[in-house]
Amino acid sequence: MTNTGLVRVAAISPKLKVANTQYNTEEIISCMKQVAEQRRAGFVLFPELCITGYTCADLFYQPHLYEQNLKSLKQIAEASKGLSLSAIVGFYFRIQGSLYNCAALIQNGRVKGIVPKMFIPNYKEFYEGRWFSPGAQLVKDVKAVTIFSEEVPFGNIVFTDEESNLSIGIEICEDLWMPVTPGTHLALNGAEIIFNASASNETVGKEKYRKSIVLAESAKNSCGYVYASAGVCESTTDLVFSGHTMIAENGWLLAEGTRFERDGTLLIRDIDFQRIQFERAHGQTFSNSTAAYGDRASCIRVKLEPVPLVDWDMEILRPYEKNPFVPSNPEAMDESCREIFSIQTAGLAKRMEHSGARKSVVGISGGLDSTLALLVTAQTHKLLGKPASDIVAVTMPGFGTTGKTYNNALTIMRLLGTEVREIPIGEAVLKHFEDIGQDKNIHDLTYENCQARERTQILMDISNKEGGLVVGTGDLSELALGWCTYNGDHMSMYGVNSGIPKTLVRFVVKWVMDNLLSGVREDKAFSSDNALLKKTLQNILDTPISPELLPPDENGDIAQKTEESVGPYVLHDFFIYYTLRQGMPPKKLLHVASQVFADEYDEEFIKKWLITFYRRFFSQQFKRSCVPDGPKVGSVSLSPRGDWRMPSDADVAVWLAELE
Repeated sequence: MTNTGLVRVAAISPKLKVANTQYNTEEIISCMKQVAEQRRAGFVLFPELCITGYTCADLFYQPHLYEQNLKSLKQIAEASKGLSLSAIVGFYFRIQGSLYNCAALIQNGRVKGIVPKMFIPNYKEFYEGRWFSPGAQLVKDVKAVTIFSEEVPFGNIVFTDEESNLSIGIEICEDLWMPVTPGTHLALNGAEIIFNASASNETVGKEKYRKSIVLAESAKNSCGYVYASAGVCESTTDLVFSGHTMIAENGWLLAEGTRFERDGTLLIRDIDFQRIQFERAHGQTFSNSTAAYGDRASCIRVKLEPVPLVDWDMEILRPYEKNPFVPSNPEAMDESCREIFSIQTAGLAKRMEHSGARKSVVGISGGLDSTLALLVTAQTHKLLGKPASDIVAVTMPGFGTTGKTYNNALTIMRLLGTEVREIPIGEAVLKHFEDIGQDKNIHDLTYENCQARERTQILMDISNKEGGLVVGTGDLSELALGWCTYNGDHMSMYGVNSGIPKTLVRFVVKWVMDNLLSGVREDKAFSSDNALLKKTLQNILDTPISPELLPPDENGDIAQKTEESVGPYVLHDFFIYYTLRQGMPPKKLLHVASQVFADEYDEEFIKKWLITFYRRFFSQQFKRSCVPDGPKVGSVSLSPRGDWRMPSDADVAVWLAELE
């Protein structure tokens, strides 16, 4: 991998004076130099008609203002010589006797292309049609114009840096508000980032709508979107402008500038264009839309000089979620957990109805995953009008079971009103050791897996005997790492947790505690004692994650802690998300993780567990190739029938080589 796949972009609403082109030019050049030299930006976007100011009105007709507007554009172009960035600047231009509201892309002393505003607003407070003509018709006939004695491309342009494999497009203000936008056309022709030079005035509520269409545009076009609008220095004769700036990516707002700033606004972030390319390639819908609506013949392609990208030694200026599966906003978290719990229960209810199962069978260890599975099963029985006593909850103490988890398991089963069965597995496993010649004092993989398979055999056989359905407890993180015993806890008849990563499981359990066991929406009939059940669930949340297959320590506490063996789940869930959902390569993933987790882990620690992740993810695919059915709840699934198809004997060498 030769680059980070990140490009730094700046959206600037500068301080200006209406019709004072020289003052405005000096401000624009100063901003360009600042973001190029101090912030190492690749692109900088300025607002619509920023050289003159958007609100010049009939002054646009004045030949003197027009000439000064072009003189300033040339001055800005000359000032860009030697600067690393490309600048997008709003100005106006006369073609065939008519004036056009345009944006010029400037790079290293030259105007590389000019894009006209395709659609001109001429309604309510806007009177733009008085001065400017729409570009939508003109671009069908005019593909180049002469400016500063040089012929430059004109129209719908995709600007491409072939060295970085990065393309961008430009649209202007009103173009974004159209049912079919020029930006969509440019995206379908390969532009990963759309820049919008705008002058959008403020009215009550308009900011929210403007933001919503920027996010929608970036989402439906799988692109980055950079927006810069005129600021408070524009004329306030009838309107007020706020200098609204936004940077979005794939429907996600990376950053938004403060509006109504008297000294202008500078917003700068890194856009992950490699992620955008992955999203577009991941499925056929984008390419199908391109084939149907791309109309490549009408699009001009202009080659850029190499654009500076975010380098490996630079701090990343963008958010990457530390817990990508867990919404950071409390309201979103509440809604997400409600949705997840509903999906789990709806999936299990359908499976029970279809199979004609009389009972549910759940193995309860007193750990987090089996607890969630039991809570889901209890709610499912309520949905189906089946009594909780039709849930056969089985605890199977083994060589590693501690008093804490054992007692927690019994408590939650009794409070939920399930049929409680306790079946110790020690004697059966020891007999099995004897049969296969396993030394009980050797605590190896066989020692552990024999216990897991014995438990699964018990659950399956009870299910046969009772006409029941075995509810699986394993989660998405365990599937990714293969942290399960093949044909042991790996197997069930329906895996309700299979789409939920470990870091999210605890939040769903916490949601049950705060919504079904307490609070204004408490379900008084959920258990025989909601307060005690909530207290027990908190105890389970506070217990270290463990399969409890090795004997406890001398104090009777858990000795086998999963995260000491495979690494922190918060790291693995980070690796899972950014590998599967965004296609992040190993070197970049390590680079990003090292910055995101800088306050917790050093790079060597992260690298150690990233290597473990890749090795286990590749080597354990054979377990994922035959997992039971289970509902997808988020954007990542490892079902071989759904999101993830991978050969079980794929070689991990190339992934590890990039890290080494």
